[in-house]
Amino acid sequence: QVQLAESGGGSVQAGGSLRLSCAASGHTFSSYLMAWFRQAPGKEREFVADISRTGDSAHYSDSVQGRFTITRDNAENMVYLQMNSLKPEDTADYYCAAGSFIPLLRAGRANYWGQGTLVIVTS
Repeated sequence: QVQLAESGGGSVQAGGSLRLSCAASGHTFSSYLMAWFRQAPGKEREFVADISRTGDSAHYSDSVQGRFTITRDNAENMVYLQMNSLKPEDTADYYCAAGSFIPLLRAGRANYWGQGTLVIVTS
């Protein structure tokens, strides 16, 4: 069992930066792939980024490539999402997720989900 808790959301002006954190409980954190998703008002949840179990490989959606960076600290059971050059269209609830298989995780079929943290980007 893994419990996930996001933090770090807030309101920021376009062009600014935020760093989201996801704290994971449980002894098996390093055995999971980790990912961030987001859901904007009135839209479906979408994949943002994922990271390998060791943290040496990451994958991003086209919409955030080059602006967002996902990292993890297995010693601290933490996952981070550094978001730079934020745009109003990045406004959404951001969710941390843990999964076992890349294709399923990217499709939104995660084993565990956090409760989300809201990011608002103003123009």
